[in-house]
Amino acid sequence: MSSEAGQFSRRAAFLDRDGTIIEDVPYLGDPGKVRLLPGAACAIRRLNEQRLLVIVVTNQSGIARGLLSRNDYRLTERRLDELLAAEGARLDAHYFCPHLPELNGPCDCRKPGVLLYRQAAEQFKLDLGSSWWVGDRLRDVLPARAFGARGILLPNHASETDADPGDTSGFTRVNDLAEAANVILSDVSLHYLPGK
Repeated sequence: MSSEAGQFSRRAAFLDRDGTIIEDVPYLGDPGKVRLLPGAACAIRRLNEQRLLVIVVTNQSGIARGLLSRNDYRLTERRLDELLAAEGARLDAHYFCPHLPELNGPCDCRKPGVLLYRQAAEQFKLDLGSSWWVGDRLRDVLPARAFGARGILLPNHASETDADPGDTSGFTRVNDLAEAANVILSDVSLHYLPGK
């Protein structure tokens, strides 16, 4: 899918949620524990202002583990939207994978799988090759390689034993979502005029 096809011409910033937009609370099911990371709302608002779609894609294995329900997750999703709205920012969509391969078997929606991104592309007519991936783990940005797109890695504040091993070459490294937005918007200003 690309802008060459005609109908797929919009661009998106695909953001991980936990550790990227909000504090990383393991198996978060309590909306009262949703806390924005410093500068995250402003970064998202700036992306909104340039008419980039901002889409969250998140793995939520706590659902498969029985540690939270789908409704619990939806309540945290709603709380995140409320916190962002209070600062003039918005997410255009949320996608999540509720699976864990050890319990459910393999799936195509768990990052770094690409199913959820393809679904977003169909829903919003996205040019995935011209979109951006941002997250604090390698699995958050690896899908960018599958589409010939660009990924931005943030610091992972989880324990080192929980960090993703693998080849991070080719991904931009920045300190937080605010810096990631700077990188994305610099590219947008040089190469892209948003559609009407």
